[in-house]
Amino acid sequence: MSDKPSVLFVCVHNAGRSQMAAAWLTHLAGDRVEVRSAGSNPGDSVNPAAVEAMREVGIDISAEVPKMLTVDAVKESDVCITMGCGDTCPVFPGKRYLDWQLDDPAGQGVEAVRPIRDQIKVLVEGLIEEIAPEV
Repeated sequence: MSDKPSVLFVCVHNAGRSQMAAAWLTHLAGDRVEVRSAGSNPGDSVNPAAVEAMREVGIDISAEVPKMLTVDAVKESDVCITMGCGDTCPVFPGKRYLDWQLDDPAGQGVEAVRPIRDQIKVLVEGLIEEIAPEV
């Protein structure tokens, strides 16, 4: 078992918000945090507008694939974050559960996704300060 904190981002389709959040956390925290994302009804692919919005800030999520939410993914995570999408995680004692209220980027153009991307970055930066601050 790893000493580093583990975070699971959950959104129904695992195609937009949760993918951007996982990418931001990986980008900003590096190997200080273990990062997962998943959804209860994963889409076929990551939202192209989310891919483009992240590309604009130098983060490539084009190779990511939406993944199915599993009980094991929740069990293996210290923090489970839903993205304001109404999805729920199985609840286990000792886990921290957060819900970030974010607009849904589905069907939106990159102009509408940029503010969501930027809001996620701010939330992720706050999360890093709490769970894995730089020493």
